[in-house]
Amino acid sequence: MSSQDIPEENLPAEQDTHGHGGVAVADEKNPFADPGLPPHEHRVQDIDERAAKRSERTVALLFTVSMLATVGFIASYVAIPIDKSIFVFPIGHVSALNFALGLTLGTALFAIGAGAVHWARTLMSDVEVADERHPIAAEPDVRAKVHADFKQGAKESALGRRNLIRNTMFGALALVPLSGVMLLRDLGPLPEDKLRHTLWAKGKLLVNMNTNEPLRASDVAVGSLTFAKPEGLEEHDEDFQNEIAKAALMIVRLQPEDIKDKQELEWSHQGIVAYSKICTHVGCPISLYEQQTHHVLCPCHQSTFDLSDGAKVIFGPAGHALPQLRIGVNDEGYLEALGDFEEPVGPAFWERG
Repeated sequence: MSSQDIPEENLPAEQDTHGHGGVAVADEKNPFADPGLPPHEHRVQDIDERAAKRSERTVALLFTVSMLATVGFIASYVAIPIDKSIFVFPIGHVSALNFALGLTLGTALFAIGAGAVHWARTLMSDVEVADERHPIAAEPDVRAKVHADFKQGAKESALGRRNLIRNTMFGALALVPLSGVMLLRDLGPLPEDKLRHTLWAKGKLLVNMNTNEPLRASDVAVGSLTFAKPEGLEEHDEDFQNEIAKAALMIVRLQPEDIKDKQELEWSHQGIVAYSKICTHVGCPISLYEQQTHHVLCPCHQSTFDLSDGAKVIFGPAGHALPQLRIGVNDEGYLEALGDFEEPVGPAFWERG
């Protein structure tokens, strides 16, 4: 239905297109004519109450969906175990709780927004209104009165003379937000010292990430780059992502005479060095290796480390060198860790010593 199908007397009154101080015809004083506002286009909801009712029901439905999604969010938070995972195509295995919380909260927020937009576009007035511009500054006598009232109020409060009250008030206002900060404690378990330790321990074999087989020293050629994980860590493990994010290792074999750092040479085996794969800037996985320069490059922000000199930072925003893992070989010739990393892997964190 359009406005042409409605009798003239049923249409809303037209607005004055030149009612905002302009001139309809140019003259010497006003050389530019005011083009006015374009003719107002009536919506179907403006001229058909049945359409308006349909829009009203649509908005109400969206708000109802939002309410149900919020209830679903609360129910998911209470009912779904934190360690439960589900398969979602095409994402793969994800946390059931996180998926449910994200889906319900996203639906609740989207439904509120969509309902508000639909309400504004179909039911609220859309008549164009031109408003006159006018000075927004108050008159001088009004400003003088406001200043006088403020000074009088400050004097009557005795804030300047009552130092004890003033100081304790400021202290109360400064401390009361800490109540809200304390509520953040319930957002999850404290990390304790989990960021300082990985799955690497003395005797743990270095397992090739691609073949899932233990690495022998003879498997690592000079100039090659190999990625390894700790023995016993499997991709189907529930905490695989958390653990590999700390324990991922890159193995490079250098000529022993090319190694400049004394400790690096001592912690290597026949030129085979093992360093954390996690960039010390923001935790991206390092995967680019320059064979001739012995440099490794983080693809995220181009932090560059020299593997021949203790993996020191030679370029980019990384704050410190990559941690090295001390390695050796067991009686069967397999590469093994001789302990955990001596320092936390990855980016620095606020409580790092």
